[in-house]
Amino acid sequence: MALDYYGLLGVDQDATTRDIKSAYRKLARELHPDINPSEEAAEKFKQVTTAYEVLSDPEKRRIVDMGGDPLGQPNGGGFGGGFGGFGGGSMGDIFDAVFNMAGMGGMRGGGAERRSRVQPGSDSLTRLQLTLEECFRGGLQDLDVTTYVLCPDCQGTGSESGAQPETCPHCGGTGQIQDVQQSFLGQIVTTHACPHCGGTGQIIADPCRTCDSGGRVRRNRTVTVKVPAGVGSGMRIRLVSQGDVGPGGGPAGDLYVEVQQKPHPVFTREGDDLHCNVSVSMVDAALGCEVDLDMPDGEVYTVRIPAGTQPGAVRREHGKGMPNVRTGRRGNLVVFVNVTIPKDLDDEETAALQTLRRLQKDGARVLSEDDDDNLFSRLKQAFQR
Repeated sequence: MALDYYGLLGVDQDATTRDIKSAYRKLARELHPDINPSEEAAEKFKQVTTAYEVLSDPEKRRIVDMGGDPLGQPNGGGFGGGFGGFGGGSMGDIFDAVFNMAGMGGMRGGGAERRSRVQPGSDSLTRLQLTLEECFRGGLQDLDVTTYVLCPDCQGTGSESGAQPETCPHCGGTGQIQDVQQSFLGQIVTTHACPHCGGTGQIIADPCRTCDSGGRVRRNRTVTVKVPAGVGSGMRIRLVSQGDVGPGGGPAGDLYVEVQQKPHPVFTREGDDLHCNVSVSMVDAALGCEVDLDMPDGEVYTVRIPAGTQPGAVRREHGKGMPNVRTGRRGNLVVFVNVTIPKDLDDEETAALQTLRRLQKDGARVLSEDDDDNLFSRLKQAFQR
């Protein structure tokens, strides 16, 4: 029984070529393996592609309208019943049939299977550079890309006048050319793509001067990318059907935009956490102070350095980092405190520090491994938090 090619595409028998192409594009977007990875969708994708190839070919569509199946198997033939399928032919005839079938590989119903002139487009990849502030807030970004687009003059038909493709006279619409060689075993038949139609079985009588019958041209254009808040380097944003338009005006692939975050003068990023270094004098470290930071969200956040802060101390401010791209929850701000020791002192500063040294309770001493004042012990504890 012939397949219901119209039913596979969901169109009526009197559907126009444009209706058939539109129905196929819609189904291809829904069933493409990149969008719907299930085995059922993959099988359905193959079926609708085959239906489109049949109904976009005038000759094959005519066969369908007459109740036949242009891809069906012929009656009789084959190897059933010993060699009876060869009609009692000679040994040379038998090898002729064997080599004919082997050489044609993709034959259906005794005729060569052609490839469709209309093919789905490929996916494209481009990169988008963003500042830390842009990654933080997200939003819309305009991006210039170069991809194949539908030919503006022929609208994908490949024809200057918009006429339908004609059957290739060289291969009879099969898309294949057979070469026959004689051998002591009989005829050896090899098959290859027709060089005149490129294996499609169709030719354009009046090729479009803009796309040279390809149905697409390469153009620069601007696309708008919706960047989610918290995006970071290496993450990819998918724009459906914004990639290359396929040969013959086929449905476009997807465009993937890979984010590259520019370096920031103050902050470095570790996942959703922001790291920065602040430098305070030994007096500020001893007495305590405040440091203002210009945050990526545009706010000024004040980091409080408590009195008695030691060199190498780490301050962790919860909820002040980058937003998570999925949950929206913000990471942490991790502040590494560097205490600066003055090198060149004037007389007044030297006198003040000497007075402080006389007043301090503890002088220079050797620290044990477990001493709380040991710098290495404090660094170890900081990384274990």
